[in-house]
Amino acid sequence: MLGISRREMLRSASCGFGYLAMSALCGQHSFAASSATAPSLNARPPQLPARAKRVIFLCMSGGPAQLDTFDYKPQTGKKKHAGSVFDFKQHGESGLWISELLPETAKHADKLCVLNGMYADITNHAQSFLQLHTGDRLRPRPSLGSWIVYGLGTENQNVPGFISLFPRKPSVYSSAFLPPVYEGTPIGLNTSDMSKATINNIASDHLPARVKRRQLDFVQAMNREHATHRPDDSRLEAVIQSMELGFRMQVTAPELLDLSNETRSTLERYRVGQGKVVGACGDSDFGRQCLLARRFAEAGVRFIEVNHGSWDQHSNHRADLTANCESTDAPIAALLEDLEQRGLLEETLVVWGGEFGRPGLVPENKKDGTGHNARGFTFWMAGGGIKRGLAYGKTDPTGARAIEGKVHFRDLHATILHQMGLQHDKLTFKQGEREFRLTGTEGGKVVKDIIA
Repeated sequence: MLGISRREMLRSASCGFGYLAMSALCGQHSFAASSATAPSLNARPPQLPARAKRVIFLCMSGGPAQLDTFDYKPQTGKKKHAGSVFDFKQHGESGLWISELLPETAKHADKLCVLNGMYADITNHAQSFLQLHTGDRLRPRPSLGSWIVYGLGTENQNVPGFISLFPRKPSVYSSAFLPPVYEGTPIGLNTSDMSKATINNIASDHLPARVKRRQLDFVQAMNREHATHRPDDSRLEAVIQSMELGFRMQVTAPELLDLSNETRSTLERYRVGQGKVVGACGDSDFGRQCLLARRFAEAGVRFIEVNHGSWDQHSNHRADLTANCESTDAPIAALLEDLEQRGLLEETLVVWGGEFGRPGLVPENKKDGTGHNARGFTFWMAGGGIKRGLAYGKTDPTGARAIEGKVHFRDLHATILHQMGLQHDKLTFKQGEREFRLTGTEGGKVVKDIIA
């Protein structure tokens, strides 16, 4: 038998094409491994002058009806057409039009920048929801929160940099191909009782803290020894860091989740435990989520997502929309009020919206159900260096499509990153032979007209 190695065989067989294929595979592996800098949650300086230090994303999944919340479409002319079926009034010095369904939020009209020219690519919930969170409507990609923590790290090493409250899908907090250390921490995943939701596996009293520290040091010594033989294994490094973070969180996290030290008036302002269950509107204890978001913001969490579903009103539009607004209105107002009073709003970017909007109803007919509309819908932003009391962009007279000040999800992402001090086309991660970014190959544009 000839003494020939596999490498020599591949080099000589089939004119060397087998060796070329192996070389390409080996090169791809090393290229991918070298793409990621050492994953770390340590705070890093922004690429640009930052106007915000953190983001609170108020995610209204299901498609909020923009024509009956923030995009007023009164009847004009003699023929009745699709438009707003609830009354609107102008509020604040800015005169923003806001629905009667949101009386508490309306008190903060002069803090809001309402984007009435939003649009997306697709009207299916799953794909548009994925694009809203990750920039891609088909494939698993890192979420917005993961990209921000990847770019900036976290302000407080004793709490996660990215927390998702009451999530329904892992895609909203996934780090995908980014190192796992940048993945979000879910609280209340697939639960129906947010009062019992917690961060898993951080609370224990079976050993004194001193003994647990010695135990962890022993385990980590073995992990780091193992890591010397696997220097490019980001998953192993993430385990090491998550164990250290978990140990530190044992003191900090339970206290942050405990609302027993909040006053009765605060719990009432946030409507903690007072969610509605009407038709499509389910109880997410949205008030508790908003109060926790304020506490996490004070503690230095970089990205906080607050989730309220149930906005998919294909029937019983009026009753279900009323319930959804009642469940979220007062908690959002309380959050904005507290952030302002505590000097946090200017450094906290608050974002409200869902995966798309809904077409309007003709007020005088008996129809009470709506479909999906990705061609024109509404988001709003507040704080974080964004202009106050501004209505930006518009839809046509029936709200069917955005016609001015159009803002795509890619533009929204680019603007959020910009306010955080990150340049969307420079915040990249090399995977295989490609560089990926949140705004994709199409790119996005920073909406400079809304920046203060």
